[in-house]
Amino acid sequence: MFEPTWESVSGRALPDWYDDAKLGIFVHWGLYSVPAWAPQVDDIQQLLREHGPRGMLRNNPYAEWYLNSMGIDGSPTQRHHRDTYGADYPYDGFIEEFDRESSSADLDVLAALCAQTGAGYVVLTTKHHDGFTLWPSESEHPRKGAYHAKRDLVGDLADAVRAQGMRMGLYYSGGYDWPHNDALMDSPADLALAVPPGDDYREYATAHVRELIDRYGPSVLWNDICWPPGGNLAELFAYYYNTVDEGVVNDRWAEQDVKRDRMSESVLRGIGELVQRAWRLLPDDKKELAFPASPHYDFRSPEYATFDTVVTEKWESTRGVGHSFAANRNERPDDIVTATELIRSFVDIVSKNGNLLIGIGPDPDGTIPEVQQAPLRGLGEWMAVNRDAVIGSRPWTTAAGTTSEGTQVRYTRKGSDVFAFLLELPGTRRFTLSGVDTRDVDGVELLGDPAALDFSTIDGRLSVELPPQVPVSATYVLRLAGVAG
Repeated sequence: MFEPTWESVSGRALPDWYDDAKLGIFVHWGLYSVPAWAPQVDDIQQLLREHGPRGMLRNNPYAEWYLNSMGIDGSPTQRHHRDTYGADYPYDGFIEEFDRESSSADLDVLAALCAQTGAGYVVLTTKHHDGFTLWPSESEHPRKGAYHAKRDLVGDLADAVRAQGMRMGLYYSGGYDWPHNDALMDSPADLALAVPPGDDYREYATAHVRELIDRYGPSVLWNDICWPPGGNLAELFAYYYNTVDEGVVNDRWAEQDVKRDRMSESVLRGIGELVQRAWRLLPDDKKELAFPASPHYDFRSPEYATFDTVVTEKWESTRGVGHSFAANRNERPDDIVTATELIRSFVDIVSKNGNLLIGIGPDPDGTIPEVQQAPLRGLGEWMAVNRDAVIGSRPWTTAAGTTSEGTQVRYTRKGSDVFAFLLELPGTRRFTLSGVDTRDVDGVELLGDPAALDFSTIDGRLSVELPPQVPVSATYVLRLAGVAG
């Protein structure tokens, strides 16, 4: 049994299932799925660089932020809302359509699509920043009352996911609940106002999370932004670990430890700085969203993250198949990641000790738009051939390298086997793997082809000859049998 202290919960080892799984599906579904709209953005990093956080908020490509975006005067989303629904049409007007459409959603089909990718777990947004819950919570919203879907979408999807042999995870926005305090995020200074201070919100959020734990036993408890201060978060973690065997928590649970009589001013200032620091401009036009962490977590959860070398602590990179996590009917085909891009990104993440949590956004009736399905199907087809190199693997001593022809290679290991992922085919059939010691190799095969490959080692460098013809693939995987280390 875990005690309600940081010392107790921090002594827990990461469950193997999570490290083995490598791939999860992030389902963003809610009232925002009805308008399903956000402005087109060619490059989010460029938007941040040229216009800063204010420009990002005003032109927010995340469709799940529709409620906030429609409230910003002059924003593209506000103009779209006015032209489509009328200036006085409220966000809660979407409840009727969402309830009607989601009531007949075939969640077995949705779960099957997730399983076909080779994913080991699914994470569903039980409550996003708009405060609307996808389960009939016993805790009424302080401002909205019974503010939830009519159907128990959390429970029904959990049943469907588990029937497919996957684990179920639940997302909860502990940091934001816009209706709770009528928060509108139009500038960096407003970011703080979106985090409700005070005991009432913390107690409300804590009751929600305990209810999710008790009802659904999620294998992943995935909080967003931060956690309201002043309570005993270690106690909540201990309760979760004692209730759900092998459950894991992410890192976005940072609190602000302040005195009660200074809570409002200090929390608002501190959280504002916290969230503003989350967006960072990185070299080479990389985009990354990383949040300050709580004292304990099982894995870090940066968005769109990439690393050059193996990261010691477990991490999970999360991203949408497009610029938005939720469905955005305004996205163009070019905004959607291709199967090749997705597979190569996935391989790079896994080689450096990460998992990938890839985001999809159902329509109100639970169907996934075809444009989102395409990269998932491509990933699933690739996994059907190469899953042994990924599932249950661990980083090797070297994560990345090149061939003698200069093409990129990533590595994983499983037992005494090392897997070399060729992100592109070298220009010749015969090539060597540069910069790695493979002197102990006693066999080489191309996954998906039962024939052993001709190989030789000279001074620890492996030379391999590919078959005359190989099938088209986003990434080719070599199994190097017998490699020590």
